[in-house]
Amino acid sequence: MSAWLQNLFQWFSTRLASATSGSSALPVRLGGGRGSFSTTTQPAQVRGFDQPLVWVVASLLLWGLVMVYSASIAMPDNPRFSNYTHTHFLMRHVASIAVAFVAALLAFQVPVQTWEKAAPWLFVASLILLIVVLIPFIGRGVNGARRWISLGVLNFQPSELAKFAVLLYASDYMVRKMDVKEHFFKAVSPMALAVAIVGLLLLAEPDMGGFLVIAVIAMGILFLGGVNARMFFLIALILVVAFALMIALSEWRRERIFAYLDPWSEKHALGKGYQLSHSLIAIGRGEIFGVGLGGSVEKLHWLPEAHTDFLLAVIGEEFGLVGVLLVIGLFLWLTRRIMHIGRQAVALDRVFAGLVAQGVGIWMGFQAFINMGVNLGALPTKGLTLPLMSYGGSAILVNLIAIAVVLRIDYENRQLMHGGRV
Repeated sequence: MSAWLQNLFQWFSTRLASATSGSSALPVRLGGGRGSFSTTTQPAQVRGFDQPLVWVVASLLLWGLVMVYSASIAMPDNPRFSNYTHTHFLMRHVASIAVAFVAALLAFQVPVQTWEKAAPWLFVASLILLIVVLIPFIGRGVNGARRWISLGVLNFQPSELAKFAVLLYASDYMVRKMDVKEHFFKAVSPMALAVAIVGLLLLAEPDMGGFLVIAVIAMGILFLGGVNARMFFLIALILVVAFALMIALSEWRRERIFAYLDPWSEKHALGKGYQLSHSLIAIGRGEIFGVGLGGSVEKLHWLPEAHTDFLLAVIGEEFGLVGVLLVIGLFLWLTRRIMHIGRQAVALDRVFAGLVAQGVGIWMGFQAFINMGVNLGALPTKGLTLPLMSYGGSAILVNLIAIAVVLRIDYENRQLMHGGRV
């Protein structure tokens, strides 16, 4: 397996090197609000790509692959999954990573200016898919939530595409509406309406966690795009009040909050607080160094969704505090590095590219923070996976495409800084 992975990475590096060869000249940005580019071309020296970022992403993917296998190996013993083999989820996860890898490789070939032009259309496509998933006999429901569209061999989750689409759309919108400081409400209202429509569609599934991530992405790009602190905190206050009302007006959401506040009570221990209580038991069993890979007891039908939402709990049980801190450290480094690439792009007068990269950093960092908080009992259960690690084909696919776009932004930054043209 290790030799196969080494050959795969060598092939990936070779393809990226050929994609970034000096013979492929791209047009250079001349300036302007939206990001115009010249039509003249000039050869540029190969400057490569951010290899440390690729290695950290690969480490998270491979560790996630091992943990998905560990967390799901005993699932066929459950009558609900009796038709599955012990490697069922492992092989599906491997296939998802392989498809996502190919998609990411193709996404890297696409210039940033093409993503800028396609942003509104991709947003419209995501809206259509969010509507389609709600249509009976098309959208697939699991545990009372209708979030997936069955495509035969795989199930696609439109909310994952919506995160990426909103990110691109918001970045493009902020570049086009640079007068946001002077005419704030007039400039921001269309984007707020677009995000609200996405939110309503997600709440209809329901997927409040996905809506929360999208709202934070949009808010982050709004702030980075030039909104002053007073207006930013006003919008943040409005969102907080809106989410509070969503919880207050929904009985089952209120029950989740009560279960989070007291998961050990007789009322909640076997109900809404069941997952949280067993997640805490798993992490408590791990102590400092864990019980060893494969030694988790909680994954043996005690902890539901151990291979998806609660993968970190299994990591905590098998690798202990050391393993959890390592995961946190990797995500902190990943987020910091992506944000740095975004700031670099903004410094080079590539505003759209900078906002997209920083938006991806906010997305990965915030979703990882929420998932970790849920697993550690610091936040209520939200139904969000751990990016790049948890089982889920749609999430892995869109996450790797987003990382590939960041790598493309970094590559174009390097070309500009060394006198080349993009």
